[in-house]
Amino acid sequence: MHATNINDPAYFHKVVDCQWACPAHTPVPEYIRKIAAGQFNDAYMINWRSNVFPGILGRTCDRPCEPACRRGRVEEANLEKPEPVAICRLKRVAADMKGEVRSRMPKAPSRRNGHRIACIGAGPASLTVARDLAQLGYELTVFDRDHRPGGMIWSQIPRFRLPMEVIDEEVGYILDLGVRFEQRHIASMRAILAEGYDAYFVGTGAPRGRDLDLPGRQEAAAHIQVGINWLSSVSFGHTTAIAKRVIVLGGGNTAMDCCRTARRLGGEDVKVIVRSGFEEMKASPWEKEDAMHEGIPILNFLVPVAFVHQEGRLAGVRFDRVTAQYDSMGRRKLVSSGEPEQFFPCDAVLIAVGQENAFPWIEADAGIDFDEWGMPRLDGKTLQSSLPQVFFGGDAALGPKNIIWAVAHGHDAAISIHKYLNGESIHDRPPPGMSMMSQKMGIHEWSYDNEILPDRRYKVLWADVATTLRHVNMEVELGFDPATAWKEAQRCLNCDVQTVFAPKLCIECDACVDICPMDCISFVKDGEESELRGRLKAPAANMSQDLYIAKGLKTGRIMAKDEDVCLHCGLCAERCPTGAWDMQKSLIEMVHAGEDACAKRHAPRGEAVPA
Repeated sequence: MHATNINDPAYFHKVVDCQWACPAHTPVPEYIRKIAAGQFNDAYMINWRSNVFPGILGRTCDRPCEPACRRGRVEEANLEKPEPVAICRLKRVAADMKGEVRSRMPKAPSRRNGHRIACIGAGPASLTVARDLAQLGYELTVFDRDHRPGGMIWSQIPRFRLPMEVIDEEVGYILDLGVRFEQRHIASMRAILAEGYDAYFVGTGAPRGRDLDLPGRQEAAAHIQVGINWLSSVSFGHTTAIAKRVIVLGGGNTAMDCCRTARRLGGEDVKVIVRSGFEEMKASPWEKEDAMHEGIPILNFLVPVAFVHQEGRLAGVRFDRVTAQYDSMGRRKLVSSGEPEQFFPCDAVLIAVGQENAFPWIEADAGIDFDEWGMPRLDGKTLQSSLPQVFFGGDAALGPKNIIWAVAHGHDAAISIHKYLNGESIHDRPPPGMSMMSQKMGIHEWSYDNEILPDRRYKVLWADVATTLRHVNMEVELGFDPATAWKEAQRCLNCDVQTVFAPKLCIECDACVDICPMDCISFVKDGEESELRGRLKAPAANMSQDLYIAKGLKTGRIMAKDEDVCLHCGLCAERCPTGAWDMQKSLIEMVHAGEDACAKRHAPRGEAVPA
């Protein structure tokens, strides 16, 4: 096998699975260590650089980092239900427990660079573009039809999940950079193009909720509403009550927000009814748990057939029970069970079966091409449209996802816009910066706490359910207290602190092999990867995770370490009599607009060999 090139940022980035899985590539272990040390301001600023909205995302993120957490992977053999570190809730800790950070934010530049940029829509993607580019001297104007910036962050996410003061604070940091917000409904792309901005970013989200064209829909229209429109009406204060018997159709996060909001506005008998199985629902597992915790049943494998009405008033909904069948390719098809239809009485229905983009304001002759699904044709990396000065991002670009994806799009689009306006190739994407720093503080002591705690994941406390169900704006989750935050932070395996090996110092005593608690270090004869993996002390079965291979040993053998299960505990480095092993922090930072490299590239001590 080839020796591993540990100078390549991509190698250790893949080892830090949580950072790799985060669309904004937030350096998760770094900020968790800051939390464990009580340095909450530092933890917040690390987050703010990457994901822009630590307090917002600490409450609402879809958490793609957590399924990737190595903690869950190494516990898999010993626990029925492995539990990743509560990364998202620790992000909220940084936001809730920080002190004054405004003085640490970048300041609005004293001089502008002469370029004007229009951001259409004031959601997280547009605000990220504005945050990144305003610091470089661009004049940013963010347009939105609503009276305040934030987009779906404030108009569709209920206050019992996300308080308005958190939104105002974090949006305020962006406006403080000199970003101008203007309440204006952009009704014509041709008209805004005529205003002569140098570049445009479209971040209008997925503003249209899908409806259901079923028998009885029009006759009972007064009692049937599209979920995201209803949630917006609640946020605006236009809707303050709902009928007692409510059915929510749909299995996504919007459906969970609808049913929980309905309970708070007077719904006594609220049901969620879904066409798919419980496990296939698009709602995040914790969103489903929260709804059921509040006494809301979720009924599965029921497809709505008709809205039943009596003299223009909704009486209920008829459903066909279905079963899931799978073909040889694993594709699912829902088939009627043949049972009699089921009728559920109700007084109101909220439809939350998906969202889609709506671009009626972009004229056909404006120069922007759309595909057969009504989505803009974009370059996947640059997010540039067929009209060179127009870029898209967030839900408006690639369909409904989560806030963290919108942030990632905003970073990418900001790089593209900056390069476009400076006459550079927007396809020339800057590589991440990387530095390696030894954590040695003595002969066998490290600058981080490397104890591996066996603790299970800690639970976040809730406010009293009976109380929260009476107040639509009362936050449900209380977050971690400082003591629990420290204990949860200690569960992190510090995957960015790497075991770096120097073969010239190794005497092949196998002390590291003997002490490794995961049997992930082997000194073996070289060979092809497929058979080598089976010859290691513990077979390395996860082919998606590279082995760390080092050559140059005196016996001609190689050192092979299985990164898949390594705890990064440092016991190998503590036990090594010659110092061949070292613990080095691999700090990898993604490059944002106007940056060439976030950190100097320092080669690790382990004599990297080109792959």
